[in-house]
Amino acid sequence: MDAIFSLLALLFAAPALSVRQFPAVQPGTVATPTSFGFDDLLQRLERAVQANGLMVIAKPSASRNAAGRGIQISGNAVILAFNNDFALRLLQASVPAGFEAPMRLYVTENPDRTATVTYRTATALFAPYDTPDLAPLAGDLDQLFAKIVTEATRS
Repeated sequence: MDAIFSLLALLFAAPALSVRQFPAVQPGTVATPTSFGFDDLLQRLERAVQANGLMVIAKPSASRNAAGRGIQISGNAVILAFNNDFALRLLQASVPAGFEAPMRLYVTENPDRTATVTYRTATALFAPYDTPDLAPLAGDLDQLFAKIVTEATRS
């Protein structure tokens, strides 16, 4: 197990990507650079998630885990966010699409010590399931996540 964590630490120890280098490899990827530091942006996003009726399901962070082992890497964390009402709507529309819940907000530290939040829209996440019943839910989630990011990144 230590070998796996060491390998992950080496992979994540690469220099942080600048916003322009962050690959939007998947359709519907939204990357929002900010003037906030990593910890500040992470806290602002958590507050915005909760203020908008979602729960922070989990908040894994390779950088914090690495720091606990004495390894310094650029800040990164994932906020997993959702709520039971959206989960029920999702599963009523498509059980296989339930794989996409909870949705993720990825916070990364930039070389200049600012941070970027990146996420994929629900419309993009649900597209492969080709289920028209997912469209209204995806639209609601797209608006909600855009609102969360806007609130969290507003000065």
